[in-house]
Amino acid sequence: MMQIWMSLPPKDEFFKTILYLLDTYGSFFLRGVWITLLLSIVGTLGGFILSLGLTVIRQQDIDMKRDSWIQIWIKKLGIGFTKLYITVFRGTPMIVQAMIFYYGIAPLKLGWWNPLVAGLTVVTLNTTAYIAEVIRSGINGIDKGQMEAARSLGFSKRQAMFKVIFPQAIKNSLPAIGNEFIVNLKDTAVLSVIGVFDLFKATQSATSSNYRPVEGFFIAAVIYLMLTFVTSKIVDRMERKKVKVVNVHV
Repeated sequence: MMQIWMSLPPKDEFFKTILYLLDTYGSFFLRGVWITLLLSIVGTLGGFILSLGLTVIRQQDIDMKRDSWIQIWIKKLGIGFTKLYITVFRGTPMIVQAMIFYYGIAPLKLGWWNPLVAGLTVVTLNTTAYIAEVIRSGINGIDKGQMEAARSLGFSKRQAMFKVIFPQAIKNSLPAIGNEFIVNLKDTAVLSVIGVFDLFKATQSATSSNYRPVEGFFIAAVIYLMLTFVTSKIVDRMERKKVKVVNVHV
């Protein structure tokens, strides 16, 4: 592409500098947007799937009369693990988690372990903890009569959870899950510390040689704003859309 500005405009030419950066480093910004979206989408979807497993484990009931001591021990261990997992990942910054995971595993010299894989792993594990709590709150917000009604209709507890309780909890949690995706769009910027070439890192690269960080990060801010705005509209539309779920009436 022929550059609009053959040389860097003076510092007082704010908008001309923006056009110069877009024309010269447009591929950097596009790649950064792609990596940011990849991290956010994979991390949120992966976190959602893993959070269902954590939620199932945490919702286990311990029957001291009917369960064997092995079952009681396994259930307590599982519940304790989920609580510890959520506490650790919600209680520590993602940037710290990224440093520990990437530089902690890097000495093993695994061929596939690179900054992007480490970033995807960290975002997924971090998101799992938050969405697990979101879904648990959604389950707690469902009338207990729903479970009782399902059991009275012949559903086992597992069937009632997966066919009655979970669909409603997920529907009720959809806005919060969408907000978590928006948070990921912005928070993945911290992964630049381990070398992930997201939008933040791309902006740093585009401005490192011309010393125009204000104009460069203004572009990044507009892109982040556009991404979060579009995502918010999509989430709002999904929230309003009628989702077919099983609703048992007592």
